[in-house]
Amino acid sequence: MSETPKAGPKAAPLTVTEVLSLPVSVDIVTAGRCFGIGRTKSHELARTGEFPCDVLRLGVKYRVTRAELLRVLGIETAAGERV
Repeated sequence: MSETPKAGPKAAPLTVTEVLSLPVSVDIVTAGRCFGIGRTKSHELARTGEFPCDVLRLGVKYRVTRAELLRVLGIETAAGERV
């Protein structure tokens, strides 16, 4: 009989390489991981307008663009340009 996996330790923040490889937009949980913020707190901050970067609300979902994450995190592109 298979058991349901238990919640593990909090997911580690994304590395710069992982952030650079993200798709054009990501869900609020993935965006939160870029800042070391967990799932529940990410949703709470997005809902109250206090998330560390601009958030797009699409219906009941929250999305964040990769460009916005790179800008706020101060990560430069491969061409050496800041976004």
